[in-house]
Amino acid sequence: MDGREFYSSLIRLHILHHAVQEPIFGLGIIEELARHGYKLSAGTLYPMLHEMERKGYLYSVEERSGRQSRRMYRATPLGKVVLEDAKEKVRQLFGELFEEF
Repeated sequence: MDGREFYSSLIRLHILHHAVQEPIFGLGIIEELARHGYKLSAGTLYPMLHEMERKGYLYSVEERSGRQSRRMYRATPLGKVVLEDAKEKVRQLFGELFEEF
């Protein structure tokens, strides 16, 4: 077992965290996640972004710069609430995982 099954929720939390802070886009978040050791392809990330948007955690707008366009994602109010709730649960879990015996 390589643990990948446990990472998808952590990746979603990373996405929400960054989408709360500033607009994000696919390649940018792939690069950000790579800095944390996650290797995602566009074929993995974009369905995840679309699912999070469909569930109401993110919204997106297309931004144009000359002939280029890029879909930018931000957290919705629901996404912000979900992130805050998840942060408390992660804080509790980390407390248990790393407590000294």
